[in-house]
Amino acid sequence: MSVGASAVRPLGAADRASVDGILRALRATGIFNDDEVETALELIDEWLQDGDASGYLTYVIEDATGVRGYVCFGPTPMTAGTYDLYWIAVDPATQGRGYGRRLLAFAEAEVERRGGRLLLIETSSQVAYGATIRFYERSGYDLAARIANFYRPGDHKLVYAKEFGSPQSD
Repeated sequence: MSVGASAVRPLGAADRASVDGILRALRATGIFNDDEVETALELIDEWLQDGDASGYLTYVIEDATGVRGYVCFGPTPMTAGTYDLYWIAVDPATQGRGYGRRLLAFAEAEVERRGGRLLLIETSSQVAYGATIRFYERSGYDLAARIANFYRPGDHKLVYAKEFGSPQSD
């Protein structure tokens, strides 16, 4: 099934088990650890409980055979138009088919629709995140910051950024 036959929509309660399965499959590949999976699921639960008010805008991409991935993003507190991409995850069995690109493009469009001007993405410098880093760079994100030894010695925090529209000043 091609990504062209897929749809992005808000995550609903019935999708939680599918997303849990995707996150656990990513855990098995070494991409996420147990704490990361649990944190991702907590944000999903907040979205399911409070919707937009949670600050964790959460959407799934599905095709005729089911949910293939999800994205979670939201406005950054105490900023004007800055958003954070918290999670983007695609079932390892369907990676490389465009689901991640479609989810990221959706998040970008939704950020712009909501008046956002900047989307930030934080990730790890670990080798396991190499494909993720290349994905962000190919998607037009620039490395805005590198914080050495942030997560643990030798594991640096990388912050990628993409601006939308024309910059506005006060």
